Amino acid sequence: MIRALDGMPAGVLAFEAGGELSRSDYTEVLAPALESASASGSKIRVVLVFAGPFSGMEPGALWEDLKLGIHDWNAWERIALVTDIRWMRDGLRFFAWAVPGEARVFDLDKRDQAAEWAAGSS
Repeated sequence: MIRALDGMPAGVLAFEAGGELSRSDYTEVLAPALESASASGSKIRVVLVFAGPFSGMEPGALWEDLKLGIHDWNAWERIALVTDIRWMRDGLRFFAWAVPGEARVFDLDKRDQAAEWAAGSS
C-alpha cells in the first residue's frame, strides 16, 4: 500500500508505504504524481516513508519500480528515505550510487528534516 502525504514543502512529493506493494500502487499513485512533476519541467524531489511493517513487493510492483527509476533519469534530484527498517537503510546506503539523483536516509523521527532536505532547504 502506498498513499500520498500532504503538508510537504513546495516542490516535494511525499508517500507513505507499508505492507505489500502492488503494481497498482505504482501505476495509480506514484507514477501519475511523478510524471506530472516531470512533465511540468520540475525536478523530482521525493520523501518516501516506511513507518510500518513491510512485507515485500509483487513482481509487477518491482517492474514498475524499475521503470520509474529509469524514466526521465535526469529529472530526479533528491530522494529522502525515512524509515527505521534496518535493511532498507543499509540497502540505500550501499546502492545510492545506482539511484537517480541524490539519496539520503533519515530516521522516522526526522521526517521534517527529510522534507526540508528534499526541498533543498538544508
